Amino acid sequence: MRILRTAGLAVLTASLVALSMTAASAHDPDTPEGQAAARTFMADHVPAERHAVVGTAAGVPCVDGKADIYPCENVDLLSVLPLSRMGGGNGNDVWGWTDPSSGKEYAIVGRTNGTAFVDVSTPTSPRYLGNLPSNGGSSSWRDMKVYQDHAFIVADFITGHGMQVFDLTRLRSITTPQTFTADALYKGFGPAHNIAINEETGFAYAVGSNTCGGGPHIVDIRTPKSPVKAGCVSQDGYTHDTQCVVYRGPDTTYRGREICFNANEDTLTIVDVTTKSAPVQISRKGYSGAQYSHQGWLTEDQRYFLLDDELDESRGTDKRTKTYIWDLARLSSPVHTGTYSSPATAIDHNQYVKGGYTYQANYQAGLRILDVTQVASGRLTEVGYFDIHPASDSAKFNGAWSDYPYFASGIVLVNGIEQGLVVVRPNLPSR
Repeated sequence: MRILRTAGLAVLTASLVALSMTAASAHDPDTPEGQAAARTFMADHVPAERHAVVGTAAGVPCVDGKADIYPCENVDLLSVLPLSRMGGGNGNDVWGWTDPSSGKEYAIVGRTNGTAFVDVSTPTSPRYLGNLPSNGGSSSWRDMKVYQDHAFIVADFITGHGMQVFDLTRLRSITTPQTFTADALYKGFGPAHNIAINEETGFAYAVGSNTCGGGPHIVDIRTPKSPVKAGCVSQDGYTHDTQCVVYRGPDTTYRGREICFNANEDTLTIVDVTTKSAPVQISRKGYSGAQYSHQGWLTEDQRYFLLDDELDESRGTDKRTKTYIWDLARLSSPVHTGTYSSPATAIDHNQYVKGGYTYQANYQAGLRILDVTQVASGRLTEVGYFDIHPASDSAKFNGAWSDYPYFASGIVLVNGIEQGLVVVRPNLPSR
């Protein structure tokens, strides 16, 4: 069991170190690992207001490898909304919501000091609608997901933050930017590093919290404004990120069951959470080259899992950005079948699969898009990119934190730590 977060988090400010001293969190800032994380972040951290001027042009196609100031391939720039124009702070996670009544698309933009809501239905002219302040302080880690027209938001290293619930339908009537309050607050945990939601079942999974040994803290959100604790997954300790689905993959033993695929620092750990009060660990597998298992996503047929490792580039001799391919023919025995090495040398962070492509937010290398249709033969192929950090592509913690590729319009959101919200449109064949 592993309950200590290592330098893989690598994004601590001095204020967060002081704050987390009182947080019942798995990361101890008094340890050498925690101090190393703080030093790493402070060496890389560039406050948004001091960052070199970013491009702000709207509707710029990618031509001859550039869109405005940004290196690109097969991805056009639609707009950039700097952090200074949506509440300040530095950026972190991002998610999206489509209003089922109007079809309008909205960005939910995580920042160190709160969550911004942006109307991107005209993607060349994003409109800032307002801010939901952080509950109790600033955090470099804020994460959000959506279920039934509500956003569920967590933050790490804030003792009493809990899970904020925000009714997104309130955005329909906004004409001038607002300061919002949450519609509900779940207090079953304080800090949490990340949150995943299985929209099919209506359960949320907060990971890296001060409960459940840092493993998934399961919350029933089927009544969104009245969340209720449903269970804990604590058998393998700290979980950095997870994807939980109703399983429809090739392993007939588990079809129809709710399964979580956990990035657990040095393993891929697979858990059956169908019975929330009694989760069952199916398997726990390490892999060659593991430094910090960070996050991953299933292919759409649920046969393969694509895993990113946040520290293998900075610690290993091969500096190329890597994606680890797992064959899940048997959930009890996942097999690491290959590793894709990018031409870039940045740190990988978050990735999401849609329509035969995985959309990766790889810090200084920006958005990288890989064709995953040949994954069965161990092949991933880069087919497009948009580099929001043009100055360099080194293994440092700047640039693209996360992306959101699931809008029906085909636009993709990228949230940059220093840059803010970048809206782009890939030009790729439909799969």
